[in-house]
Amino acid sequence: MNVIRKVITMGDGTEVILETGKLAKQADGAVMLTVGKTMLLATVVSAQDAVPGTDFMPLSVDYKEKFASGGRFPGGFTRREGRSSDYEILVSRLVDRALRPLFPDNYHAETFVNVTLYSADGVDMPDSYAGLAASAALSVSDVPFQGPISEVRVARINGDFKVNPTFAELEQADMDIMVAATLDNIMMVEGEMKEVSEDELLNAMKAAHEAIKIHCQAQLEFMKEAGKEKRVYDHEVNDEELRKDVREKTYDKAYAVATSCNTDKHSRAANFQAVIDEYKANFTEEELEEKGDMIDRYYHDVERDAMRRSVLDEGKRLDGRKTNEIRPIWCEAGYLPGPHGSAVFTRGETQSLSTVTLGTKLDEKLIDEALIQGTDKFLLHYNFPPFSTGEAKASRGIGRREIGHGNLACRALKSMIPNGYPYTIRVVSDILESNGSSSMATVCAGCLALMDAGVPIKKPVSGIAMGLISENHGTNYAVLSDILGDEDHLGDMDFKVTGTRDGITATQMDIKVDGLSYEILEKALKQAHEGRMFILNKIQAELPAPRPDLKPHAPRLIEMDIPKDFIGAVIGPGGKIIQNMQAESGATITIEEEGEVGHVQIAACNKESIDKAMAMIKAIIALPEVGEVYVSIVKSIMPYGCFVEFMPGKEGLLHISEIDWRRFETMEETGIKEGDKISVKLLDIDQKTGKFKLSARVLKEKPEGYQEPQPRPRPERPRNDRPRNDRPRQERPRQERPQMERTPEGRIIEPAERPKNNPADILEF
Repeated sequence: MNVIRKVITMGDGTEVILETGKLAKQADGAVMLTVGKTMLLATVVSAQDAVPGTDFMPLSVDYKEKFASGGRFPGGFTRREGRSSDYEILVSRLVDRALRPLFPDNYHAETFVNVTLYSADGVDMPDSYAGLAASAALSVSDVPFQGPISEVRVARINGDFKVNPTFAELEQADMDIMVAATLDNIMMVEGEMKEVSEDELLNAMKAAHEAIKIHCQAQLEFMKEAGKEKRVYDHEVNDEELRKDVREKTYDKAYAVATSCNTDKHSRAANFQAVIDEYKANFTEEELEEKGDMIDRYYHDVERDAMRRSVLDEGKRLDGRKTNEIRPIWCEAGYLPGPHGSAVFTRGETQSLSTVTLGTKLDEKLIDEALIQGTDKFLLHYNFPPFSTGEAKASRGIGRREIGHGNLACRALKSMIPNGYPYTIRVVSDILESNGSSSMATVCAGCLALMDAGVPIKKPVSGIAMGLISENHGTNYAVLSDILGDEDHLGDMDFKVTGTRDGITATQMDIKVDGLSYEILEKALKQAHEGRMFILNKIQAELPAPRPDLKPHAPRLIEMDIPKDFIGAVIGPGGKIIQNMQAESGATITIEEEGEVGHVQIAACNKESIDKAMAMIKAIIALPEVGEVYVSIVKSIMPYGCFVEFMPGKEGLLHISEIDWRRFETMEETGIKEGDKISVKLLDIDQKTGKFKLSARVLKEKPEGYQEPQPRPRPERPRNDRPRNDRPRQERPRQERPQMERTPEGRIIEPAERPKNNPADILEF
């Protein structure tokens, strides 16, 4: 067994171990990454041949966390891992976006990269090392890969940057970003932050890149020690004469379409298609069956070059805008009457209809990952139906793209929710039209919907997507604001930035070329800031600030704390008391133990229900006070009085003498029945027994001349004058004890051992 091991020592002393040759040896490449007690196994398998007709890179990346890695059982009935969670999908996307641009353009074999967490102690964050593990597995395989890359998390804690922080350290951070890069270039950035400046974001990226360079250099040495040569492949059939002919006969026409300043997406696409259809008309059906795919591939390159030359040479974008110009914007808050908040945001041909729903603690999302458990009070869901792009196909549920876009918008907005805001919030963005940057439209529409709902967000947030057209390793470039779908597809960068007027709250960047300098990134961030401010002005022109109150049909919510000892009394046996309170008041009541108090949340759509529920809870937790008057309910009748409940869970005896000023001989004379309501006054509380002394008569007017009845004399008992000690002693007759029979040895013969008379002997006698 040829085991190769590489130890990477970081600047803070952390050791990262890469090992291959021991596990999963039938995969094309397999590496076990170890840091502390965290162990990730990355494997890569790639088909030897491409599926005929494939003209893209069919890469699948899956990140999975085994519950056994942290010594836990999975939830659910089957008690086994199921489909990937949203968190696992997000990590998979981070790795995928870093790896995908580094496969050769002509490599089309199906490739599967799997990263699995097998051991963890809850200290180190495994997702920070998933990209490094995947890249190392590709590096020691024979799969062609223009890496290596690595991926690290950077957090800013008390003003200092920390690479790959622990779970505990991350809780103190005001910046959390994931950065992927090669030895020379940044490839991917995604993260959230609390209103940081553009310069601070750039500094975090630089700190990440320094750590990544160490990882990449170690992988190059690791790959050299493994000594596996890259495979030879031939996944594309090319005809250079045909490529040249396509360019010569279509480029000028495609360039004319690219510079026509057509703002309609479908019309522009039809014009581009007409160019290639005209060219294909010169071929027979047999020739097109043989060469049609090649013609389409070559024409795609013609379209790309025509669009790029139009931008770089003439400064003309596909829709005629300048490089820093934003498409026309219109928005409307409160568009839907039913939801608790709603808004429409339209920018060019991209449109989001967003809604806000306010809920209680019962609506929180439960998080049950292998290493992370808890709840989430702010949810944002993004939907991308096919009709938004004019596609005639059925909706098949959400995919990885929807989860990723929704997560970015969620990160952009959630830090603006005030700390301690009691409501659970769900924002839903439905994309009704799409032509570039629908996730940023979601941020803008979601912000407006939150303000329309009356959620007191700290500051409004807007978002913008930036693009890049560059050549000659970035020496000639143009940064594009508010990119179109075609500019994203044919360009070199997709850089999304969200934030308030005071700083950035979230970002996501994908780079498709090498040689992206920090100078270009700085220009892109500055231009993005100008665009964000323009969009913010449009948002606040529609709705300057959150509405002062919730919608009339939105739930009202009040919170209160009760002593921990009263939680059981409020809930009741089997939840009976709290259920009765909810049924009677119409409010929703939740209780959560927090330290020495119980945190109670009461929600209802009207104030009367809340007030009623609160009064019922206060009655349960209230302490009886001597001198207070209570309306009590008769629970049981006794000959000497009745037991009444004067407070929830508090009962006392109302003695027959304390019912009225007149004297009653029996309880039947009082006319009191079980269930009757009687006002009573608490006269005293016995400190030893805890019993309550109650009176109803003191609440009534005392009759004139009333005299307290004299206590009845106790009957005298006959007494014996003779002293107790002088009584004659009664003599008891002495009983003779039976003589015990013994054996010759002296042992007493028990009755059971004594011989009995035989009836036969008696008869014979």
